[in-house]
Amino acid sequence: MFELADYGVAYGQSDVIKDMNLTLKPKEIIAVLGRNGMGKTTMMKSMIGMIPSKAGTITLNGNDLSGLQSHQRVAAGLGFVPQGRMIFSTLTVQENIETGLTVTGKSTVPEDLYELFPVLLEMKDRRGGNLSGGQQQQLAIARALASNPSVLLLDEPTEGIQPSIIKEMARTLKKIRDQRNLSILVSEQVLSFALDIADRILVIEKGKIVHDVPIAEADQASIAKYLSV
Repeated sequence: MFELADYGVAYGQSDVIKDMNLTLKPKEIIAVLGRNGMGKTTMMKSMIGMIPSKAGTITLNGNDLSGLQSHQRVAAGLGFVPQGRMIFSTLTVQENIETGLTVTGKSTVPEDLYELFPVLLEMKDRRGGNLSGGQQQQLAIARALASNPSVLLLDEPTEGIQPSIIKEMARTLKKIRDQRNLSILVSEQVLSFALDIADRILVIEKGKIVHDVPIAEADQASIAKYLSV
């Protein structure tokens, strides 16, 4: 469904992602783990078109996305929740979600988004900047879902979020996968969250996948070794 083949990304002469091959199946959730500086955010930004790729192909539902700009990739079916959430702090909750509707041609927020995130319905007229970190993360996910993606990319969604909220986020993302029949690729540093949510775990180190296991075969101790400094 979603595939990187021999994929590469560079900053100038420095290769950050090298010869990466990754396949995300329908309704699969993959967690990409790795320490800071190993290329996770670069990979995510490149997938959505914020950073150009250097080599290889990126395809979604058989369509090559490589030459497309970010908004065209969203229209093709990619949803993106950036690191740090990047919500519009001066817009209301409802206005934030409506910015995700632009590629769909719709003007009203789908009811199921408010059913997934009841707190956003309660706060729909409140400015985004007045929400807590956990509420802003829900808002960023709802905004991405408003474009009706077939693949949802989340970059470090647990960053700055309380542990109790992290557990709830894992449940919500699984619910989103089941209700909307989409696939999810999440970059993460919190191993417990990855184990809660993922069908498969990848570990990235220096821009390459060095570990790839189904969740049933994931050994917490061996994965943790990659994440320790």
